[in-house]
Amino acid sequence: MRVLLAVLAGKIVAWLVRFLKRGRGSSLPGLVALKIHPRLLSHFVRQVRRGVVMVTGTNGKTTTNNMLARMVADAGLRAVVNAEGANLVTGIATAFIRAASWRGRIFCDYALLEVDEATFPRAAAQVRPGAVVVTNFFRDQLDRYGELDRTVALIRDALADLENVRLILNADDPLVAQLAATGHAATFYGLGRHAEVSPTSTAAREGRFCPFCGHALTYDYYHYSQLGNFRCPSCGFSRPRAQVEGEGVFAGARYSRCRLRYPGGTQELVLGQPGLYNLYNALAAFAAGLFLGLDPARMAGSLSSYLPATGRMERFRCGEKPVLLNLVKNPTGFNEGLRALLHLDPPVDLLIALNDNDADGRDVSWIWDVDFEMLEGMQERINLIFCTGQRGEEMAVRLKYAGVPLGKIVTEGRMEEAVRGVLRASGSSACLLATYTALWPVERILCRYAQRERAPEGLPSLS
Repeated sequence: MRVLLAVLAGKIVAWLVRFLKRGRGSSLPGLVALKIHPRLLSHFVRQVRRGVVMVTGTNGKTTTNNMLARMVADAGLRAVVNAEGANLVTGIATAFIRAASWRGRIFCDYALLEVDEATFPRAAAQVRPGAVVVTNFFRDQLDRYGELDRTVALIRDALADLENVRLILNADDPLVAQLAATGHAATFYGLGRHAEVSPTSTAAREGRFCPFCGHALTYDYYHYSQLGNFRCPSCGFSRPRAQVEGEGVFAGARYSRCRLRYPGGTQELVLGQPGLYNLYNALAAFAAGLFLGLDPARMAGSLSSYLPATGRMERFRCGEKPVLLNLVKNPTGFNEGLRALLHLDPPVDLLIALNDNDADGRDVSWIWDVDFEMLEGMQERINLIFCTGQRGEEMAVRLKYAGVPLGKIVTEGRMEEAVRGVLRASGSSACLLATYTALWPVERILCRYAQRERAPEGLPSLS
């Protein structure tokens, strides 16, 4: 009876949210249902036929999980997915409620669940996943998570309490690779050496020291931040061999590509999204798909036609002006978003929407760790920068201290005027970077003036 009441209440709340147009309803239904039945997740998970995969880490959770969901669907299998990125326990419960019948019955092969790092211990204890994908660890919302070593410890301790779980780990991140020491079977994924690797990285603060002995790590090369080919000269901890590895890497303006090497063969992979981080997401999803027994060639095809979730390097067009929309929520992700400007047609009009709600993190001091100084070297490529959101003025101050000319900075408190301004400005292309709670209003406004590109077009193949 409690299950029936919880599911009924959740579905009614979801309908009301949609009817009243009060948001996406991706968490509130689960919140209400869990108040009625706190163990509702366990009830749902027992009905999943083949198993549960959980995806956690700092960046890339939504994209990795949705890529995996696309591959599972293309294989003719059914899955419960929290596709909108609502990754707290309430969002996970909402995903199950949406998929359940009025009687609380679930008919699916897999549950594919993106999980917030701080939520992971509680969710894992209830869900008991068969596989856990860990993307990366970067500093993020210090006022919520605390220091990064605390976040890593939360995941490590929760994994130690699980049984019969397969870990799918980023070989290039020492903070992730160390989780193999929990004793679980592990599959590693990563990128091989490519033309854009760097022998140095000023941003590699998170992975500077060995997680086992504390000695400074040495790197043959970096991909970005602390991701690269690392080794500890003291205890011998080093980048593990990646079973799934991207070789011949290229990351361009409209697409990225590599040759996937995996046990038993190779596959050519071309993504309709730019950036090394999207290749990492695809590698993680591919490795998880191999564990689930999916066909490698079909997975590569699914990834090539994958469309990103809202704000994950989404492409729009306003008249003849190409527009890129991307979520930014921590220094590493912001740095990669700024590097995307190098691939857009200059001059570029840029919008930065900075909010400080709970979901964004109340402390916005992290913007001082973003390498905005790189914009000083792009001055000829930048037309105007519009700063908006609850903390738009602080963003403008940060840009001033980064060396951006004041004549290029526009502070606009009204978000709609800021979005209209960046679209109407005289640049050849536009890029909109928004923190989490700013992303949805920016996206809604953008959709009124621009058209979303629905499918990747003209993707090349590897030679």
